[in-house]
Amino acid sequence: MPLFAATVFLSAFLLFQIQPMVAKMILPWFGGSSSVWSTCMVFFQAELLLGYLYVHWLHETLAPRRQAVVHIVLLLASLLTLPVVANPAWLSAAQAHPTLNVLLVLGTTVGLPYLLLSTTGPLMQAWYARAFTGVMPYRLYALSNLASMLALLSYPVLVEPFFPVPVQAWGWSAGYALFVLACGATAWWSWRALSVEREETVSAAQKNIPRPSWRECVLWVGLAMTASTLLLAMTRHLTQDVAPVPFLWVLPLSLYLLSFILCFDAPRYYVRPLFLAALPLAFLGLDQVMDEGMAVPWLIALLSGALFVICMVCHGELVRRKPHPRHLTLFYLMLSLGGALGGMFVGLLAPAVFNAYFEFPIGLFLCALLVVVVLWKELRPHWRALLLLALCGYGIRLGQVSMEFVDGYRVVVRNFYSQLRISEWHDEKPGPKRVMVHGRINHGAQFLAPEHRRTPTSYYCHESGIGRAIFSLPQDKPLKLGVVGLGAGTLAAYGRRGDEVRIYEINDQVLDLARSQFTYLADSPAHIVPVLGDGRLMLEREPAQAFDLLAMDAFSGDSIPAHLLTLEAMQGYLRHLKPDGILAVHITNRYLDLQPVMAAAAQYFGKTALLYALEPDDDDDFCSSSDWVLIMSPARAAALPLIMNDGTPLTPRPGFRPWTDSFSNLFSVLK
Repeated sequence: MPLFAATVFLSAFLLFQIQPMVAKMILPWFGGSSSVWSTCMVFFQAELLLGYLYVHWLHETLAPRRQAVVHIVLLLASLLTLPVVANPAWLSAAQAHPTLNVLLVLGTTVGLPYLLLSTTGPLMQAWYARAFTGVMPYRLYALSNLASMLALLSYPVLVEPFFPVPVQAWGWSAGYALFVLACGATAWWSWRALSVEREETVSAAQKNIPRPSWRECVLWVGLAMTASTLLLAMTRHLTQDVAPVPFLWVLPLSLYLLSFILCFDAPRYYVRPLFLAALPLAFLGLDQVMDEGMAVPWLIALLSGALFVICMVCHGELVRRKPHPRHLTLFYLMLSLGGALGGMFVGLLAPAVFNAYFEFPIGLFLCALLVVVVLWKELRPHWRALLLLALCGYGIRLGQVSMEFVDGYRVVVRNFYSQLRISEWHDEKPGPKRVMVHGRINHGAQFLAPEHRRTPTSYYCHESGIGRAIFSLPQDKPLKLGVVGLGAGTLAAYGRRGDEVRIYEINDQVLDLARSQFTYLADSPAHIVPVLGDGRLMLEREPAQAFDLLAMDAFSGDSIPAHLLTLEAMQGYLRHLKPDGILAVHITNRYLDLQPVMAAAAQYFGKTALLYALEPDDDDDFCSSSDWVLIMSPARAAALPLIMNDGTPLTPRPGFRPWTDSFSNLFSVLK
């Protein structure tokens, strides 16, 4: 028993430790988008499905002793793929087809080790059930989920803050080699412990156990798919406006795994009447989440609580229907199929088919529908009628919420990087206003009246840090301005005849909307040069541009992708500035205090960092609250005009570690 338990525990720990690790490793290659995690989850769930399919084939077609031999050979072959370090050669083509390339990078980096780790739980349980007659192996599944949850929770707390990504990768690879030894030892023990006579006896005893019906298999798939769909939909909702970081990936997934642990280790924890009664309350809470914004602590608490209730219901009902261990591998195969279908629906199908996040309400309706199916045979006719009526009413409400995602907007589009919406407000003064919205965040606005449409607004108004920085530049000669992050194109309004404004934008839909829905680009007398691609990567490939000012304004929802704020990134930006040039970084954020990151980077490069925080009057129609940090040489800072002397110098926080490509710590900058 200890050998089986140790192998299962180690495999599950490594299986879920690699998920946030490799996602963090490749996140900068794909613009820091929250969709990277969703696509990674599609890969992990598809690999899990392949692993369970392999186990089911092994279990149904090969004799137990041959199973051990085949598995040992594959384990040894997987050692040749170590270490699990993504090949930088993928960088050149990463953003051409981001979804496909995320899958390909993961396949070449962790494909075979992850596949074999995913087979361990069900395979060890099958061997355990054959080796020890009469035992129930499902507690090993609970143990594997416990290890998975510990791996996830430990990553953002004990691994990410203290170890660079390359060290993490090598440490994980060493752990995988240890797992191969443990799993090989277990396979060898199983091979030796099971005699030919006992093998034939066990096989004969299990032949007459009836196979689960196809209806039961479909129900298993549906329950697993519902939990997986809502896990990913809620995680995306949580990360699109805060930050796509391991902590916000790990928390929902840990609750998902906790429900597995409780339901499979001790089914009594699934108090059916309690959780079924809590399910409508979870639906009501999620209705508020979809309908309006709320403070992040409440958002996290509500999403987490609702997800836990939903997963307990789905997984609790699965446990109530688990089959005899003879059909254990079929049961896990159906669970993994449901998980993979849910992941593909959210990660692959929805961004390609929907223009809004409709997968969230669809997942909720599927959950409600499955509860009706599960309870149908147990209820009297009048209760069935009431349940159907409630289901129809909830479906109508979800339809209304879905329509609110798109109603009232001129344009709604979506792709791998984001969902973008264009709204239009009509006020008497100063006239109609058009706004680009990413998630719930304003990414640029323009007044349409002829007398105002060339006036920069919101975070980029004349009184903002970026506006004042541009006005401080020499006005008697042409300027060269760089902008990373297009938005509505507002900064093009500062361009004069003879100036060049070079704008880097990763999302082609943003460029299309800036051209078709706003006129900043068309109205600017400057020469506008759009460059499609991740701003940092594009700048790294280009010769020095000699910018008078380079503005970093790339946001995903309300967060700046962390890979744009590292020392390596800053070094690249400074390479493109003139000696007296200014690097302007937009750090406005409701949840993160990025001042220490800016201060540490400025000190590292011997630069001065000045914060310009704007809090406009309530009746100011053109300006929004904004925080801009201007980074420049000390000599340039000393030569700033008097009107710029109100900037707040940033000093490094004692003990704060600068962010690098291999190290960043979100916890250290939470507000």
